[in-house]
Amino acid sequence: MHTRILGEGLGPGRGLAVSAVGLGAMGMSMSYGPNPGDRADMIGVLRHAIDRGVTFIDTAEVYGPFDNERLVGEAIAPVRDQVVVATKFGFRIEGTAMAGTDSRPSHIREVADASLRRLGIETIDLFYQHRVDPAVPIEDVAGTVGELIAEGKVRHFGLSEASAATIRRAHAVQPVTAVQSEYSLWTRDPEPEVLPTCAALGIGFVPFSPLGKGFLTGTVSADAQFAAGEIRARAALHAREPPRQPGARRSGAGSGRRTRRDSWSDRPRLAAGPAAVHRADSGHPPPGAGRRERRRDRGAALGRRRRRARRARGDGRGRRRPLRRGGHGRGRVVIAR
Repeated sequence: MHTRILGEGLGPGRGLAVSAVGLGAMGMSMSYGPNPGDRADMIGVLRHAIDRGVTFIDTAEVYGPFDNERLVGEAIAPVRDQVVVATKFGFRIEGTAMAGTDSRPSHIREVADASLRRLGIETIDLFYQHRVDPAVPIEDVAGTVGELIAEGKVRHFGLSEASAATIRRAHAVQPVTAVQSEYSLWTRDPEPEVLPTCAALGIGFVPFSPLGKGFLTGTVSADAQFAAGEIRARAALHAREPPRQPGARRSGAGSGRRTRRDSWSDRPRLAAGPAAVHRADSGHPPPGAGRRERRRDRGAALGRRRRRARRARGDGRGRRRPLRRGGHGRGRVVIAR
């Protein structure tokens, strides 16, 4: 698995090294049914991903809530030294429901201590503000996380779904290592301002849902029915007009044989994730996956892109051609869910 650096602007050797494809664990506990998944199966998926070179695991206290961090903690316990763990703060949780944002310094500290206990680790590798809290100045948030870093409870500071202006204000107080936002072939909001800001400041960009919450995988039919509470059941695009699936017409159809092009068009999910990586000049998407074959698919997709890059450099088979902007090797990661 390729390794990328989040937070290159921190200076040589100070960024966060992670696998080019990470694993978002949210769907193992919420939002994608049926939930929660079988605990043993989910731990098996997480460990299988790590065995295949995935070193970047994404979770949050609000996933479950709380159960997802415990699940991830149990899965990584035997291999903690091989894994970078990202978790998040920033919501108030009442019972089992989110009840608005809460990034008060005292609450950030409470969440950090509770997440460390649930994950069973001594340091959170990447601590994101899950959503910006309009009631708390971002400078106070950044300063509090900076204190946690000084105390050894956190290694790196991140933001999620923050504006370019907020990123710059936070970064001026405590250097931001990574920014996470939804980004895919159909969600391009970060392109005008957030991506250029991250590039200018040397901040890693971590797109989540690069497969469009599964709609870009070619596995969601027009008449798909989702479990109550599933995030995709609320997707406005699906509610208006379910997307027509790519690859409906196959080359060589009816011939009794399959071509290389058929195998690619059968699995558009192999294209959508790398497209998000390629377009984000310093991104890292973590695809979520509840089944091992999904992990293999995403590894295969990255492998295709690596082979194209080798050919472009002239050290593999094929015609030499220049790499496009955002080419192979810069700090890009994918986290899909």
